Amino acid sequence: MKLDGLHHITMITADAQRTVDFTAGVLGLRMVKKTVNFDAPDAYHLYFGDEQGSPGSILTWFEFVGAGPGRAGAGMVHTIQLGVPSEASLTFWAERLTAHGHGSERGERSLVFTDGDGLRFELVIAAAGNTPLRAQHPDVPAEHAIVGVEGARAYIARGTDADRELLTRTLGFTELGDGDYRLDGDRRQFNWAYDQATERGLQGAGTVHHIAWQSPDADHLPWQQRVANAGMSVTPIIDRDYFHSIYFRQPQGILFEIATTSPGFAVDEDPEHLGEGLRLPKQHEHLRPILERELTPLSNPRAIARQGA
Repeated sequence: MKLDGLHHITMITADAQRTVDFTAGVLGLRMVKKTVNFDAPDAYHLYFGDEQGSPGSILTWFEFVGAGPGRAGAGMVHTIQLGVPSEASLTFWAERLTAHGHGSERGERSLVFTDGDGLRFELVIAAAGNTPLRAQHPDVPAEHAIVGVEGARAYIARGTDADRELLTRTLGFTELGDGDYRLDGDRRQFNWAYDQATERGLQGAGTVHHIAWQSPDADHLPWQQRVANAGMSVTPIIDRDYFHSIYFRQPQGILFEIATTSPGFAVDEDPEHLGEGLRLPKQHEHLRPILERELTPLSNPRAIARQGA
């Protein structure tokens, strides 16, 4: 039994349309689901990824309108690494970001930038063995398109010993040294790394809410039991419509989720039209008239392009 790499990473935004414009419009990811927060149905929950909405490509945002800016600190992810095919791709993205009014900083084999909420991203050269997970965008050549989420870095205050046993013995990560770990799935690997925190964190716009690992469907209940046996306080299995989830806060304070592969984002929507309509959790469908009236309409670049074709 092993985790199959990353499933998704979920963040907080103060402005859903700004996030759509940047993630789908500038970065070229596909908006694969427009829905609402299970626990706060008056708030959007937006999903972006590759053409199929594949685990390992998925970035999601909760919108809390007007939320103040957050600050990454101990027990919080501070950087999300997205894969690109080559160093030439880094040059393409530096130029594209500049053309859209976003600064960036070039590293030896990376490009760092932030979104409109101040969330920090780093483009890195994708690992050779990772299956590419691309979205299609008319202004992003396939040879430079983002090919999935490669890794994440988090701040800690307790030292890497605090959760080494959980990561390696329970969850199956490989320790690489100096606070770096790798999770190897069948199709993709994911890099997980720690940096020492220098200040306290503040959850708000531009911060990561949680990170989710992918489990084959049949292993989900055994994972819940295994995590509980490791001493973690883990939730019951929760039906999220597009996957089933368990949650636990690991010793560094970071909220982990383990999510199933199925049923996927096409379970309630034509795969050709993912993300174009408002989809509601079954438990909130009765609120549709209210939510359609109160939620701010969103302009989806993909749907606009389809209408103009």
